Amino acid sequence: MSNVRAVKEGSTSTSFSWAGVWNSATTSYYLLLGATVSLVVFGLIMVLSSSSIESLGRNGTAYTIFLRQLLFAVAGTTALVVAIHVRVDTYKKIAWLALIAAIGLQCLVFVMPGESGSVLGNRNWIRLGSISIQPSEFMKVALAVFMGTVIARKLATTKNWRDVLIPVLGGAAVGIGLVMLGRDLGTVLILCLVVVGCLFIAGLPMKWFAVVGAAGGLFVLIAVIFSENRVNRILATYDRNCTTDDALCFQVIRGMEGLGTGGWGGVGLGAGSEKWAYLPEAQNDFIFSVIGEEVGFVGTTAVILLFVLLGVGMLRVIMRHPDPMVKIATGGIAAWILGQAVINIGVVTRVFPVIGVPLPLVSAGGSALVATMLALGVVLAFARDEPGAREAFSAKPSMVKKTIAVISGSSGRRVKRP
Repeated sequence: MSNVRAVKEGSTSTSFSWAGVWNSATTSYYLLLGATVSLVVFGLIMVLSSSSIESLGRNGTAYTIFLRQLLFAVAGTTALVVAIHVRVDTYKKIAWLALIAAIGLQCLVFVMPGESGSVLGNRNWIRLGSISIQPSEFMKVALAVFMGTVIARKLATTKNWRDVLIPVLGGAAVGIGLVMLGRDLGTVLILCLVVVGCLFIAGLPMKWFAVVGAAGGLFVLIAVIFSENRVNRILATYDRNCTTDDALCFQVIRGMEGLGTGGWGGVGLGAGSEKWAYLPEAQNDFIFSVIGEEVGFVGTTAVILLFVLLGVGMLRVIMRHPDPMVKIATGGIAAWILGQAVINIGVVTRVFPVIGVPLPLVSAGGSALVATMLALGVVLAFARDEPGAREAFSAKPSMVKKTIAVISGSSGRRVKRP
């Protein structure tokens, strides 16, 4: 009986444990990496489906937009891999330089009139040949790292929030102001989310939040009131008497119709009808509608769950990492990516007015994809720096080493003949 008991105890000690997996130092890393790769791959599939008709009409082939997105996905993967292998101390050293570079890149929108482009009324693109770059997307990454570094350094020497906010909000105001000069209110709102996320994780007292929130709300209200186009977008969303005769109403109505057409399982991947020039921006801001039409409630729920996994991974980094800079910067990136996803889905479901922000990692758009993957690469670098994570990764042999060991072992083994 003692032997049986020993066997049972041994099998119990080596059995799989979900608690052990959850408490592992590498769980945050694999959660973030798995959700990121899944969203990028699914996004490529949906961009191919949603853009095929428009691409065929413009270029004579159904793959032009998809191949361009695939090229940016490769560039984003390169940025992600490089960012993963940068140490936390290095991010602290380049924080100011990153923000200055992002501001300089944003200034090119105004000083290069021959190459910059205006898209849908927003002047926030730099056109280089056949490629358009949106500098404000990279401003989001730089702003999160900058705020995390400066706030952490200031709080280490002072508890006076006025001394903390002056340099932080000063730098943020320059970047956000330049984007606002380009009339891109949607990106301005996302940049404000970065600021709010960083300040919230840093522990800004609520009285300061009230002041900053009131100032930001007043700024947005003024920006909306003095823009006829933005007022019309709000009316198109919340006026139930709005018809498809109006262009803005047409977009939100078609978006809801496409989303509801799919039912539980969708009409089939590639079989949707909204992309046949019925739904504007089908592969961009309204790709969630195409997802609902072609893969149904199951597909849209899967996308939402993947963003939830991203949020859980970033929350784990915030809770487990001891460095305040890492916590604050991750909070800003989380507020950006998850907040932008909520806004995009809210626009398609007619909860928010049309703002003009893509669904992160899923919508077509090169600058947005590369910048988002770069930001997640930064968070993955933070996850690799969690207590015990580097030791855990060092203890695991790489796939290359495993393969070499197997090959060398099998080639060196001699078979005995009877």
